[in-house]
Amino acid sequence: MPDLLPRAAGELLAAAGDPSQLLPAREQMAFTLGFHIILVPFGVAFTFLMLIANWRGLRHGDQQALVLARRWSQVSAVLFAVGAVSGTVLSFELGLLWPGLMGRFGAAFGIPFAVEGLFFFLEAIFVAIYIYGWDRMRPWPHFWTGVPVPLAGIGGTLSVVAANGWMNQPAGFTLRDGRVVDVRPLGVIFNGAFWYEALHMLLAAYMIAGFTVAGVYAVGLLRRRNDRLHRLGLAIPFTVAAIATPVQIFVGDVAARAVFQNEPAKFAAIEMVPRTSTHVPETLLGVYEHGRVRFGIDLPNGASLLSGFSPGTRIRGLDAIPPELRPPDHLITLVHWCFQIMVGIGFALLALSIWFAVAAWRRRAVPTGRWFLRCTAVSGVAAIAALECGWIVTEVGRQPWTVVGYLLTRDAVTTSGDVWLFFGATLALYVAVGYGTFVALRLLRRRWRAQVEEDGDVPYGPSRAREAAGT
Repeated sequence: MPDLLPRAAGELLAAAGDPSQLLPAREQMAFTLGFHIILVPFGVAFTFLMLIANWRGLRHGDQQALVLARRWSQVSAVLFAVGAVSGTVLSFELGLLWPGLMGRFGAAFGIPFAVEGLFFFLEAIFVAIYIYGWDRMRPWPHFWTGVPVPLAGIGGTLSVVAANGWMNQPAGFTLRDGRVVDVRPLGVIFNGAFWYEALHMLLAAYMIAGFTVAGVYAVGLLRRRNDRLHRLGLAIPFTVAAIATPVQIFVGDVAARAVFQNEPAKFAAIEMVPRTSTHVPETLLGVYEHGRVRFGIDLPNGASLLSGFSPGTRIRGLDAIPPELRPPDHLITLVHWCFQIMVGIGFALLALSIWFAVAAWRRRAVPTGRWFLRCTAVSGVAAIAALECGWIVTEVGRQPWTVVGYLLTRDAVTTSGDVWLFFGATLALYVAVGYGTFVALRLLRRRWRAQVEEDGDVPYGPSRAREAAGT
C-alpha cells in the first residue's frame, strides 16, 4: 500500500475530473496572492526600519535619520493603503472562487483570518496616528505611537501564515459526517506547520524590506549622490537584512527537514524523487517527465544526507502517491526549480551580507565600492524573487490538495461560470492599483528633491520635527 495515500483518498479518487473553472480560478489566486505578498514585508519590516531611524534621530540628535524616518513613514502609508486593497480582494476571492473550502471548513479555516482582521485594524489606527503626529506631537510620545505598527504587522502575518500552515497540516477540529465539529482554535492556529512557516516568513520580510530599501539608496550612491543621507539610508536597512539572512538560512534548513518529516509528498516534489529509496542524490536542475528525471546533475547521496544526516536515510518518492493524486509533471518540475532558485538566492544574499560586514568592519564605514553597490541595487529584486519562489513551493507543492488529506482543489473551486471574465476585471484593478502606487511614490520623490533645492544645505527636513528635537 503506498504510504503517501491520504486518509480520504479512497472516496476522493472516485471524484470526477477537473472542472473548467479550476484553471482560471487558480491563475487568478496565484496572481493576486503573488501581488499582495510583495507588500506584506513592507508592512511588517519597513515600519521597523522607520522606527530604527526615528529612534536614532531622537536618541543622537541625528537630523538625517529623522528625515529618513519621516520619508519612510510616508512610503509606508502608501504601501499600507495598497496592501489593504489587494488584501481585501483576496478575502473576497476565498469565498467567491473557493466555496468548497469556505463552506465546508470555514469554521476552522476562518479563525486565523478573524484574528488577522483585529491586527489589521490595530495597524491601521496606529499608522494613521503616527503619520498625523509628525508635526503635532512631542518627539518621544510620537515615536511610541509607531511601535504598535510593526507589532500589529507581525501579528497579522502570523495569523495568515497560520491559515496557510493549517491547509498543509490541518489540525484542531473533528470531521464528523462530512461536517467540521469540535473546533479547537488554538489547535487550528498552532498547527504542525505554523512555527517553521511563520519564522521563515517573518525573516523573509526583514530581508526583503532591508535589501529593497538599501537597494534604492545604493542606486542613489551609484548616481554620485554620495551624501550622508544616502549612506545612512543604505546602512540601516542593510544591517537589518544582513542580520536576518544567516538566521534565515538556518531556519530554512529546519523548515525543509520538517517538510521531509511531515509533508513527504511535497518533499518528494522539492527533491524530484521518482522512487522511494535510500542513498537518494541531490538533483540540481533537471526536468521531471513520466516518472523520470532528465537533464539533472546528481550529487551522490545529497538528498539523503541533507534530510536525515545519513546516506541511508529513506526518502519516500513520488511513486508512493496514487497516480490519480499525483501532481502533473510540469508542477513537480516547477516546485523543484522554485525551491532551488530560492535556496540559491538565499546563499547569494548571505555572501553579500558577509561582504558588507567585512568591508564595514575594516573601513569602519558603509562600503561604497561600485561592485558592492551594484550587487546591493539588485538584492531587493532578488529577495522578492526568492519570496515568490518560496510561496510557489508552499502552494503548488501541496497540489492537488487544498486541505491536505481532506479536500481536493478541484472540489473546492466554484461551480459558477465566467471566472476568466472575473480574472480580467481583477487584473485591470491590480494594474490600476500598481500604476497608482508608482505615481504616488514618484510624486513623493519629486517633492523631496524640491525640498532639497529650497532648503539648501538642510535637505528634506521635517522642520517641525527638527524643532521638536531641539536642534
